[in-house]
Amino acid sequence: MRLPARSPAVVLVLASALAAGCGAAAPSARPPAAEAPPGGAPFLATSLATAAGTWAVAVMGGTAAAHNNFWQLFLRPAGSTQWKLATPPGAADNGGLVVAGAGGQSLITGFRPSQYLTYTPLVTTRNGGQAWAPAGPLDAAVANVPDALAVAPGSGQLLALLSGGTAKLAAAPGYTRWSRLTTQPAIAATAPGRRCGLRALTAATFTPSGTPLLGGTCARPGTVGVFADRNGTWQAAGPRLPAVLARQPVAVVRLASAANQTAALLRVGDGGAARLLAAWSADNGSHWALSAPLPLGSTRLSSVSFGAAGEAAVTLGGNRAQAIAGPGAAWRPLPALPPGTATLALGPAGTIDALAVHRSLLTVWQLSPGASGWHASQTMDVPIQYGSSG
Repeated sequence: MRLPARSPAVVLVLASALAAGCGAAAPSARPPAAEAPPGGAPFLATSLATAAGTWAVAVMGGTAAAHNNFWQLFLRPAGSTQWKLATPPGAADNGGLVVAGAGGQSLITGFRPSQYLTYTPLVTTRNGGQAWAPAGPLDAAVANVPDALAVAPGSGQLLALLSGGTAKLAAAPGYTRWSRLTTQPAIAATAPGRRCGLRALTAATFTPSGTPLLGGTCARPGTVGVFADRNGTWQAAGPRLPAVLARQPVAVVRLASAANQTAALLRVGDGGAARLLAAWSADNGSHWALSAPLPLGSTRLSSVSFGAAGEAAVTLGGNRAQAIAGPGAAWRPLPALPPGTATLALGPAGTIDALAVHRSLLTVWQLSPGASGWHASQTMDVPIQYGSSG
């Protein structure tokens, strides 16, 4: 595992607290956890904007086969142009990091299980990553998707989407008592679930008013699998697709809330006919604004990032990327990405940062509005203990 440069006392205290589960007994010993699927793990690279600033997640180090892949968390504080390392200490992060804004300067981070870590440690910060405190833990593996954790505005309730398709809830502040919200088979058995032909759950969030939303993959063409828990009943809450796309299968790629609206990314169609749509709702999923389709073809979607106002940026194969400014805007291609770009981070006044990694070196490249190319703005050597997780 990778331990960032911290006071030894802090590391030891936090590591002990994580193992103890904040006073609760740690989950019983089990065989090694299954490794995160190699094809899906890079998709955890992402960024999100909160009041504290912009957070970004990327994997660094060496190969996963040698357990030298270490996931890192970075923060660009609000009002600053410089990034800093903010990875919580004390738990193995080879399986990936999943993060969720918790309001103000707060963020919650989940460590996905890998190797001998069989549960999901949770840690929180209330001061923009300056200090971390243990929560939970969650005696299960969170799903291998960026939107596996979400925090309800106001109440601080935590929603976790698990790898087996179960959604659980826990109350703030400690997140020590979990209750099952629903499961993929349970939603699939409802009327909207049957109309969708729900195959899998792929994303979780809360609307700005606190309604739980789950997104998934539908077997029935033309149906968008977004479901809202309204007074204990799961109802269809996804957008209607234009007629030209009504015969295509749909998967919810991302689902997140910011700036008093909910944003979604939808993959429509398969193979060479695949397209990506952005969607925004300001009324808990009752109405949606849709972007024009972005042709994807067989290109693999590598990362998706959201900005503070619902803008989005996606990285694709071949060092390509696209961005969209929000409802009513069009997708626009970005200049060829710098080599090693893991994810993009949307900044103020239309700037975009590309976080590129090469083993332990992070290089931040910035694209200014109207510029024809990227310029390097920062480099950071991240301390990584190779071989510490073997």
